[in-house]
Amino acid sequence: MRAAVVTTFGGPEAVEVVETEVPEPGARQVRIKVAAAALNPVDAGVRSGVFGGAGERLGFGWDVAGTVDAIGEGSAWSVGDEVVALHHGPVKPLGTHAEYVVVDTDAVAKAPEGVDAVHAATLPLNALAAVQALEFLELTPDQSLLVTGAAGALGGYAIQLAAHRGLSVTALAREKDEELVRSLGAAHFTAGDGGGFDAVLDAAVIGEAALARVRDGGAYMGVIPNAAPASVRGVRVGEVGVLADGARLAELVRLVEEGVLTLRVAETYALDEAAKAHARLAEGGVRGRIVLVP
Repeated sequence: MRAAVVTTFGGPEAVEVVETEVPEPGARQVRIKVAAAALNPVDAGVRSGVFGGAGERLGFGWDVAGTVDAIGEGSAWSVGDEVVALHHGPVKPLGTHAEYVVVDTDAVAKAPEGVDAVHAATLPLNALAAVQALEFLELTPDQSLLVTGAAGALGGYAIQLAAHRGLSVTALAREKDEELVRSLGAAHFTAGDGGGFDAVLDAAVIGEAALARVRDGGAYMGVIPNAAPASVRGVRVGEVGVLADGARLAELVRLVEEGVLTLRVAETYALDEAAKAHARLAEGGVRGRIVLVP
């Protein structure tokens, strides 16, 4: 099968598409024939060596939408099931940017009804990160939340999930994105200063500048491990370490089917164009997710 990998760290030109063996599922695992897989900023980090693994062959991709085509002993799924899943971990020999991928059975959920695989593939990583971040923040409906990077994939899901919970959400984004973030459920918009929020979900990774907008004793949630600023003024600081959770993913699928969550595809590329997809991601300004199709 074909898979996108990196063997020498670098820019988008370091991405290779190679032939490799089809993986076999073990106990409590399933193999998915990939129909679509999203490209995320974490993949750029893998490519450039942020997570280590020098000298190894590293695969790309966390999100997948496709069809179960083989199962291991103890799997809860059946061959032919249409699913979505999160393939956790930045340092792995094969990711979801491949024709087949093996994942743990507990990382899988039924694909959303009435949604094509390209759109479904944008759900797992970013929506799970958003919901897990909101759980850390422990906000009640009478409290306020600032979401930085609000027009991005993670930020957009965070707005919709928070608004669905009755929170007052302020979106921090570029002025040209105001209409977009308001359509996702942001009650307020800012492109500049302002503070006093009960919590900040820092999807834009602006660190101390975002922390400064939290009230004394509030909460800050970062989205990159080991990159959060130090706590000040009694602010509780955390970082989302996204966990594969098929049960929670199934709840997010239900919210897609109910129209609560919007699946946004920025562009699609063939798997053989993986390097071009990385180059597009590096340009910035992507609204939604770039998706690879084998």
